[in-house]
Amino acid sequence: MTQALFRDDAYLQRCQSLVTACGDDWFSTEQTVFYPMGGGQAGDQGEVKLADDLTLRIIDTRKGEAANEIRHRLAPDSPLPEVGATVELILDWPRRYTLMRLHTALHVLSCVVVAPVTGGNISEHSGRLDFDIDPSLLDAAHIEAETNRLIASAVNTETVWISDEELDAQPELVKTMSVAPPRGAGRIRLLRIPGIDLQPCGGTHVANIGEIGPIKVLKISNQGKRNKRVEIALTQP
Repeated sequence: MTQALFRDDAYLQRCQSLVTACGDDWFSTEQTVFYPMGGGQAGDQGEVKLADDLTLRIIDTRKGEAANEIRHRLAPDSPLPEVGATVELILDWPRRYTLMRLHTALHVLSCVVVAPVTGGNISEHSGRLDFDIDPSLLDAAHIEAETNRLIASAVNTETVWISDEELDAQPELVKTMSVAPPRGAGRIRLLRIPGIDLQPCGGTHVANIGEIGPIKVLKISNQGKRNKRVEIALTQP
């Protein structure tokens, strides 16, 4: 398994670790600051520095086949580090921070558009949520204004852990229809934005929603009879 350092501190930008396994174009380590693609959030990118000062490009991060394994994918034709070697993992921090801001913004958005969430995606350019909702209830100007009003409250976010049984007793916490919170570890991670939102989420988020800055609604589109997509972007770098 790989210790996911980002779960305790999403602001860590680098770490050293031992290489535990390698594949055709990937390697895994004992611990990492790289978030693997999941929950709609893109996998992290960055660099790995080897002992001989050779630096390789990490183009994606994915979950491995083993439980809790995280794999760092290298650029094509890159040499692989040796199993047992100590390497330094370095995030593409500007990209990750953008993902953190957009991911947290989607949490706020889900409290403005109150409807079951049927899907979502976060890239470095934009974020979107799909809702099972009557399209007549969606107004871009209202959604943008209300989301920005909540963001301007600059509330600190909190990580909360509950048991599977506690989540079963509060099914209303789960807003997503297509993705169930991971179970089996004995506890489930939630993001709390006091007075605004509380829901299971394993992604990376900013410490204070004020860090998001103003957002803009790019478009609202049809993805089915009642499935409507709201896409947003940040207005500040």
